[in-house]
Amino acid sequence: MHDDKRFGTRCVHAGQHPDPTTGAITTPIYMTSTYVQSSPGVFKDGYDYSRSKNPTRQALEDHLAALEGGVRGLSFSSGLASIDCVLHLLSAGDHVVLCDDVYGGTFRLFKRVFEQLGISFTRVDMTDPDATRDAFTDKTRLVWLETPTNPTLKIIDIEQMAAIAHAKRALLAVDNTFATPALQNPLKLGADIVSHSSTKYIGGHADVVGGALIVRDKELGERLWFNQNSVGAIPSPMDCFLQLRSTKTLHLRMQRHCENAARVAEHLSGHAAVEKVIYPGLKTHPQHALAERQMKGFGGMVSVELKGGLDAARTMLERVQLFSLAESLGGVESLIEHPGIMTHGSIPPEERAWLGITDGLVRLSVGIEDTEDQLADLDQALA
Repeated sequence: MHDDKRFGTRCVHAGQHPDPTTGAITTPIYMTSTYVQSSPGVFKDGYDYSRSKNPTRQALEDHLAALEGGVRGLSFSSGLASIDCVLHLLSAGDHVVLCDDVYGGTFRLFKRVFEQLGISFTRVDMTDPDATRDAFTDKTRLVWLETPTNPTLKIIDIEQMAAIAHAKRALLAVDNTFATPALQNPLKLGADIVSHSSTKYIGGHADVVGGALIVRDKELGERLWFNQNSVGAIPSPMDCFLQLRSTKTLHLRMQRHCENAARVAEHLSGHAAVEKVIYPGLKTHPQHALAERQMKGFGGMVSVELKGGLDAARTMLERVQLFSLAESLGGVESLIEHPGIMTHGSIPPEERAWLGITDGLVRLSVGIEDTEDQLADLDQALA
């Protein structure tokens, strides 16, 4: 009904309808495990068991599909559960081309779970299209990337990667967690699958764990739903309700996250304790021009390389007061963490060094507080 409207309107309305029983404007939380059938095998609108379908979850899935411009959305109990569902499209002997800089849990899933099942992968710097092409084999069935990457915030050309993948008859999946559909629409750039850890900006309030997949092909959506229904990694109706509540303000929150992160990045770029600031909105970022072309904003994530290595990072992280030292990101509160020890600790040290995840690197999830307070906290922590 609202799929043709502008993004902010879709955030508030898409996929959601007044409750047919009462007219309630907010989607109810359908806390039910099963549904009454009028005759054996005869049930209404596909509702027979809540692992397969639930009205609250259906509203969220339709909503996310509308935000990303897809034909079908699927919601999961976590972001990693959504990635697991995609990897179950593959068979033993298949090969994946994987972006080199990904969330540590994504790498662990590929390395420690699916590699032992016979699915191989090659990590490659996808800012280099020639190296990406060279990483393919005749068994490659999937390309998986994040952009911006986590935590070095590289920007990867989605349209270019889609052309490379499709020329090799492989699917392209893009983890859009950092950008969100407010800032970037991978399906419109040629991606086949969009993945989210909806724990982050989609949920936006640090109170729910979830994941999502959105696709632009109905048959692919059916295959993914079959995997999800077979494995059962679904979110609860309450989790879906919380995410529906949150996405109504996604466009507003992302605007503020972007504004605050830009100011933090500019401020820290001139700080005496800082070696380097990584933020796609800075002209010093190697893919700044691509980010301007591909994204509607530069996001709320900033990575900072401190002078003094681990000791300097540890001191800063122990001294922050407004920024909270915690894993995760994308909430209204500002968070800060040490990738080498925390979110990317599952990646071997030599590989972290190769990626540029040094002991002096800290990652900031810039929240929506007053920027002056954020800057003052960072200054006192670095003093």
